Amino acid sequence: MQSSQPRLTIKDIARLSGVGKSTVSRVLNNDGKVSQQTRERVEAVIREHGFIPSKSAQAMRGQSDKIIGIIVSRLDSPSENQAVRAILPLLYEQGYDSILMESLLKPDLVTEHLRVLHQRNVDGVILFGFTGLHSEMLLEWQSKMVVMVREYAGLSSVCFDDAGAVSLLMKRLQQQGHQHISYIGVAEKDETTGRLRHQAYRDACQQYNLTPSAALGDLSYQSGFSLAAKVIKPDTSALICASDTIALGAIKYVQQHPQTPLKICSIGHTPLLSFLFPDTVSVDLGFSDAGQAAAVQLVGLLNGQCGIRQLTVPCKLD
Repeated sequence: MQSSQPRLTIKDIARLSGVGKSTVSRVLNNDGKVSQQTRERVEAVIREHGFIPSKSAQAMRGQSDKIIGIIVSRLDSPSENQAVRAILPLLYEQGYDSILMESLLKPDLVTEHLRVLHQRNVDGVILFGFTGLHSEMLLEWQSKMVVMVREYAGLSSVCFDDAGAVSLLMKRLQQQGHQHISYIGVAEKDETTGRLRHQAYRDACQQYNLTPSAALGDLSYQSGFSLAAKVIKPDTSALICASDTIALGAIKYVQQHPQTPLKICSIGHTPLLSFLFPDTVSVDLGFSDAGQAAAVQLVGLLNGQCGIRQLTVPCKLD
């Protein structure tokens, strides 16, 4: 039996790329001092030869042997922060360090982050998905990635019950005798917070024989404030908001335009909303539970203890 090919070193990659060892090291560390043309040439050689930095080389660069990349969509997202706070302790228990990155809901940034994480030779990735991010961009990570929020064919995922959350609120309000229930949501180009939640509201209106009154915008406080004026009518007795941030904006509008008592409901159950406005009815989507489930699923994938699967975290009404 022939012996296997000797493992390439950074010196070999430098020779094949026609650059110095320090340049290869800068490329591996994503140092911005390397020109784009040189970077692409070195990366092409790395890909062609399947070069993986040795553990000793990683240690010299101050890298952990076990690293998980976490790509959130927004660092200021209360829901994603709750999930990350649940993810980290479980990863630390298993001996993993983490790298936190922000996609800003931009597919190109996700591609760049994944490129960097690949160079860092991370063990796995937890990614918060969003509309516009396609599975084709992620499939090469199939065996070591868990996607949160969105479900993608061929990839492990942990999702929320978006439609179920709205259904719970509509059922509760209908049982309380509300006949004029309005809704403030997110544009339907957003699959989860947007289309799924809005569709669930419309379905419930049809089920209970109610006249829908909805307005769609974005996830900001300002959107909740401005859209409240469009859906709150003299006979409106309840308002469902697709997120807690939207609800905070709507509450400010109601405070400035007092009228008949209005029951405000939201989806998210973030501590800030519950603290400031305890009378608000809020559905807990299970952000912490989802974070724990994602961490457990990823560790199981990496250890070969479980296969690819799609999980949906049940929601609950407070």
